[in-house]
Amino acid sequence: MAYFSRLRLTGFKSFVDKTELEIGSGMTGIVGPNGCGKSNLVEALSWVMGETSAKRLRGSGMDDVIFNGTSTRPMRNSAEVSLVINNHDRTAPALFNTTDEIEVVRRIEHDMDSSYYVNGKPVRARDVQMLFADMAIGAHSTAIVSQGRIAAIINAKPSERRQILEESAGVSGLYVRRHEAELRLRAADNNLARLQDVMAGLEQQLDALKRQSRQARRYKDISDSIRTLETMLALAEWNLAQTASATATSTLQSTESLVAEHMTTVAQLTRTQLTQADDLPPLREKQAETSAAWQVQNFEMMTKKPALMPKHPKPNKVQSKAMPISRTNNKF
Repeated sequence: MAYFSRLRLTGFKSFVDKTELEIGSGMTGIVGPNGCGKSNLVEALSWVMGETSAKRLRGSGMDDVIFNGTSTRPMRNSAEVSLVINNHDRTAPALFNTTDEIEVVRRIEHDMDSSYYVNGKPVRARDVQMLFADMAIGAHSTAIVSQGRIAAIINAKPSERRQILEESAGVSGLYVRRHEAELRLRAADNNLARLQDVMAGLEQQLDALKRQSRQARRYKDISDSIRTLETMLALAEWNLAQTASATATSTLQSTESLVAEHMTTVAQLTRTQLTQADDLPPLREKQAETSAAWQVQNFEMMTKKPALMPKHPKPNKVQSKAMPISRTNNKF
């Protein structure tokens, strides 16, 4: 069996300064007047062993365990209780049975949850509760007797008396573990139900993903076909463009040859035109002289006397007699 050896309090209720209480072997008694803090020591033991109800600690909230200040002392921002357990006989639970002393610390700050430490390592509140349950003690143990607790034990119900017997027999830790195992099994059942829902949702998503995969595969195949056809079409257009380019090149060459021939002809005609243009002024002068001579000769002929003109013989009567002309024999 493990024994308590020391209790240290800092900022817990009326213990504003660091206070250490030595718990010797046998029975240790605390004597003092009313209001000196005897009940606070018992509540500190319950609190460090995992008490979660503020009403059991005579408070409205868990922050009430922190020193609230007086007219001469300011309030504290945190409270801490440390319980040292003597474990020289190695009777502690296997998880914490490696040292001669086990120090359990609970610390709380304003507007924050409590934090637990065992031998300087942070642990869960459940771990601390299981530690003390395996030692047949705990925050709700009947071994902690507070004001009015005796009357409650006398008037206890059979189930509550059964709890006292279980603590005395040292099997309360097994019931705590059983309750924790039941909670875990219930949580596992909830997780399995949730897992089934998640699997159903995932199956629906899988079906949708399969459809999307088929659509994506079909899209890829169609895209590849379109890309192949576009490549073939581009190749055909390129071949047509090459043919058209060759035809245009041939036509251009023949046209350039024809243009060169015509340009040669035009050059020859231009030279001929220039040569004839050089011969034209003398011919025009000769034409002008000829025309002037003809006009002079014509003027002289017009001014000569009429007597010089020959007389015409009179027509013969026989010859001048008109011959009848038949309309039927007249041919044109």
